[in-house]
Amino acid sequence: MSDAAPPALPDAGWLRTPPLSDVLAALNDADVETRVVGGAVRNALLGEPIGDVDLATTAEPAEVIRRVEAAGLRAVPTGIAHGTVTVVASGHPFEVTTLRHDVETHGRHATVAFGADWLEDARRRDFTMNALYAAADGSLHDPVGGYRDILARRVRFIGAADTRIREDYLRILRFFRLHAQYGVGDPDPEGLSAAIRLRAGLMALSGERLRQETLRLVVAPRAVETVTIAAECGIIGLVTGGVPYLAAFERMAACEAAAGAAAEPLLRLAALCVAVREDAMRLSERFRLSNAQARRLAVAAEAWRGLRPDTDEAALRRMLYRLGPESYRDSARLAFACRGGDRDGWRGILDLPDRWTAPTFPLKGGDLRSLGIPAGPAIGRLLAELEAEWIAGGFAGDRTALLRLARERAGP
Repeated sequence: MSDAAPPALPDAGWLRTPPLSDVLAALNDADVETRVVGGAVRNALLGEPIGDVDLATTAEPAEVIRRVEAAGLRAVPTGIAHGTVTVVASGHPFEVTTLRHDVETHGRHATVAFGADWLEDARRRDFTMNALYAAADGSLHDPVGGYRDILARRVRFIGAADTRIREDYLRILRFFRLHAQYGVGDPDPEGLSAAIRLRAGLMALSGERLRQETLRLVVAPRAVETVTIAAECGIIGLVTGGVPYLAAFERMAACEAAAGAAAEPLLRLAALCVAVREDAMRLSERFRLSNAQARRLAVAAEAWRGLRPDTDEAALRRMLYRLGPESYRDSARLAFACRGGDRDGWRGILDLPDRWTAPTFPLKGGDLRSLGIPAGPAIGRLLAELEAEWIAGGFAGDRTALLRLARERAGP
């Protein structure tokens, strides 16, 4: 254990609270030891919210399954070849993985052998701050000096950075993402140098994995500084397949902060990578975005060019009506990010959805059929014509007036 490690977590009450305590009770006795590992321990020490809780155990997967089922819990063999069993207790999933060491690595997946050596298990992990273990009583175990790095908020690879990256090239993006989330100062020099040297390995990764890590990176607390460093190292362009627009990305983050809005991953990504519709199409394919995500990017990439600080109120309202509030907000924020300028000059554009609600067009097809207009394409054309005039007239005209106009247009 590192000399810098405290004897126990400062606040370990969460370890003794069900359902986690139920899982730990089932997997701890004189023959088996199970500890919490990774992000939950790191975040507890940093005072950050604790999300998923992962556990490491000396029990092999079959024994894990036997024990948790005997305790009335559910076991799901989600990654049993690599030693992982998901234990579900009171509806909460916990990944329980047998201690292991790598026999052979393949850039992402590894051939592993199970064991009972906590140091060997720690050495195969990615970063020192993710390799602390907490026992059920809250005592800490720090085989690779992670506590010291947590105190310094330093993201450092375990052992040789090149070796850790070659085991899984996604660790390059994780290095930057964790630095943006938890780090202070400059990134660890050894890790940064290795990331630059081995960045070409990112090209072999799936779009889904790149997307997941990038979307987490762009909304991290120090995203602007860290993304800038990663871009200057040639990593962001390699990952996204295009030129990063760093000034736009910084303005988007500032716009969200000034509005008190939560950071929106897809919109941050749009500011960083999307200036025209072709950028949106390329990024959607590269990251294998869902249809809904791809449409959202495409609409914003097309619409933001129609917005300038001097765009008049009537035109803004027409755009808000056509796009809807979410797409309008996306387009307005992207326009501000891409065009720049004084935010006060954009204020009326950015806050329009908060001060004006687009009305609903008063007519439907059934209204026209009630006038004796036969069903068919003619109704659709007349509705579109009337709606266009209603919009152009500033959304003036109620249902009665529009029906009268429809009757006149339809003729005898």
